[in-house]
Amino acid sequence: MSVKKTSAEKRHEESEVRRLHNKAVKSECRTFIRKFVEAVQKKDQKLAAEALKKVQSELDNAYRKGVIKRNAASRKKSRMAHLYNVTFAAAAAN
Repeated sequence: MSVKKTSAEKRHEESEVRRLHNKAVKSECRTFIRKFVEAVQKKDQKLAAEALKKVQSELDNAYRKGVIKRNAASRKKSRMAHLYNVTFAAAAAN
């Protein structure tokens, strides 16, 4: 015989599932950001450009899924683009 769950218990289960999903999405974003920063530190412009594109895409996806807010995604994208531009500006000038 099964025991009926209260609505609070159901909501708790739902929120736990969402929390784990959001945690995975945020973790994935942080992983791509780390890979981008490593590429910039190695001064590998081609790899960094690809990583930047992927970071921006992942941040947009996280925003669309409601995991992070729009301004947070925009701020992180802007900081990554700035890091890329500052690091490789000398290479573009030559």
